[in-house]
This record gives sequence, C-alpha cells and structure tokens, in this order.
Amino acid sequence: MTARDDIDSSRPHPARVYDYWLDGSNHYEVDAAAAEQVVRVWPGVVLGAQLNRAFMHRATRWLVREAGVRQFLDIGAGIPTEPNLHQVAQAVAPETRVLYADNDPIVLHHAQGLLSGTPEGRTAYVHADFTDPDGILNSPELRETLDLQQPVALSLIALLHFITDERGAYEIVGKLMNALPSGSYLVVSHATADFDPDLLTRVAEAYQSSVAEGQIRSSSEVSRFFDGLELVDPGVVVAHRWRPEEGEPQPDITDAEFPVYGGVARKP
Repeated sequence: MTARDDIDSSRPHPARVYDYWLDGSNHYEVDAAAAEQVVRVWPGVVLGAQLNRAFMHRATRWLVREAGVRQFLDIGAGIPTEPNLHQVAQAVAPETRVLYADNDPIVLHHAQGLLSGTPEGRTAYVHADFTDPDGILNSPELRETLDLQQPVALSLIALLHFITDERGAYEIVGKLMNALPSGSYLVVSHATADFDPDLLTRVAEAYQSSVAEGQIRSSSEVSRFFDGLELVDPGVVVAHRWRPEEGEPQPDITDAEFPVYGGVARKP
C-alpha cells in the first residue's frame, strides 16, 4: 500500500489545514472547509500561521548562527512549505543535518520535498508519531542522520497543543530531551488563551469538532515544557516578539490577535 493509498481524505488533518492557511496546494476540500470554519471564528489565523512559520525561521537561524547547532529533529514537520527548516539552517551552515518526522501519510507522500538539502549536509524523513518517542529515537533514519553524541535542536512547532496532558505531552518531551546530549535545545510554539479566553475557546471548539483534539495552555503551562532547561532570552513570549531580526517588518497586531507563545531553551 502506498502513502497515497493510506491518506484519509474524508476527514480533515492538522497538517493539511495548516497547508491551506499557508496558501499551499496539498489539501482536500474537507481540509479547506475545516480551515474556513476556524477562519470564521478567528480571522487572524492565516496571519498567525505565517507568523508562526516566521518564528521557526528565526529560531532556526539563531540556533545555527549563535548557538552553533548543526543538527535538528523536527517533529510534526507538516507538508513541505519553502523555505523548510533544513533550507533555513543550511543557508547558514551547509553541513547541517535535519531529520523530519510526521505521522500524516500525505506528508510522507511529499517527503521528497524535505530531502533536497545541500551536498555537505543531510536531510531525512521518518514516518512516525510524536506519541511514540521510542519509534523515533530507535529509527534507522535517526541513526543514519543524527549523531546523538553531539547537540541536537528538537523543534516542536505548533505541535504540542494537539497533545493533551492525558496523552503524556510533558512526559514525551522529557523523554525526547533526555535522549539528547548536553548543549541540545528545545524549540516550542504553542497556542494560548491567556489574552482572549473566549476567542481561543471558540477556536478550540471549532477545531476539535472537525480536525483534532488538543489542549490550549497558559504561559506557565507552556513554560513547564522547558523545566530543567535554560531559557534563551527573552524567554517564553508571544512568538512574533521572540528575537525579531533587523529589518524584519513587525506586524501591527496585539498579542490577542496572535495568541501563540514561542520559546527556545538549552539543555545544560
């Protein structure tokens, strides 16, 4: 059975809904309908998806330029949308190695778009689920791509709000970070209801009714993912305020219009 045969086009999937918001082409009518259902509740979600992506780009560049990271594990990678993480990292350091992981068959189908890295570096993809960390850590793709004796940045972009406490969100992050050596980093972006609880409640209801379950978390709950790690300044902040780069246009929006936290932390 091929990856395309495995794709369930009768139900929306988070990766394909996100692709719709990013003006991609790898989604179905059911995904577009679910995406528009959220847009009706939260018109700023499309800009939010773009700002979330921009946070990933900045965090990746900072990790490569300033922290010297040359290896990334990106779980919940989603459908390839250029520039992908490896393109951002390898533009700074061509020798960077990146392993992507996702559980959506449509991402597997398009994984070739995640593998066009530099000759000096390496990019690979493993079809795996975040809730099975052993499956990721013990995969041949990881062994062939990353050296776990050297620092690795674990990138969890817009993923953890789909993983409830009951499904072990904190424990899984802890297990993944425990497998990485000192000097590794954790990168997280995560939706919150801190600024407009009513809005995010309605968004969560619209999303969970059609796409996926999840859990919106507060600042302290998002910060808990970084327990035992050293937060990089400015800490856990609304993602578009995390280390804006010189010359980067700043969106004229309130925190309530982009209620997504971002943070980066180092494993001592």
